[in-house]
Amino acid sequence: MKVTATELPDVLLIEPAIHGDERGWFIESWQRERYREAGVDADFVQDNQSLSARGTLRGLHIQHPHGQGKLVQVIQGAVFDVAVDVRRSSPHFGRWTGAHLTAENKHQLWVPAGFLHGFLVLSETALFSYKCTDLYHPEAELSVRWDDPDIAIDWPLDGPPTLSAKDRAAAYLKDLSAERLPG
Repeated sequence: MKVTATELPDVLLIEPAIHGDERGWFIESWQRERYREAGVDADFVQDNQSLSARGTLRGLHIQHPHGQGKLVQVIQGAVFDVAVDVRRSSPHFGRWTGAHLTAENKHQLWVPAGFLHGFLVLSETALFSYKCTDLYHPEAELSVRWDDPDIAIDWPLDGPPTLSAKDRAAAYLKDLSAERLPG
């Protein structure tokens, strides 16, 4: 397993070891001790999957309180995955990092609690998997606009994205009160 720090020190790009032969391949997608040694010291309590069509943009989402760390990966297809640091006390507040996650490269992204998360589907469809450190609490969920100019994510778009009603109505980061964001 190869672990690479991103521009945001707590967000990690993980490349699991791939063991393959003429029959196919095998990866270890989670192993508590190995991942803990690599910097992902998490107790996961919920797994989620989503299937989305090309051009779908999900995010930017966070829960506070009840912050969720997420270990994410693509099972089928390809996405551009993004994490944005919104911890009020962080020197990286408002900065983002992104990674291409595909079924072929089998990369994972560790997005700790305190970060917005979102992704754009680049393939015809994408099956996306999330391991989460806390349960879903809809009353604690916040959404920030995907096109917030103060964050300025360089999404690899080839047209307008398909958004949920919740994401179309999301706030700009600067319009959220400090108490709504993690410390």
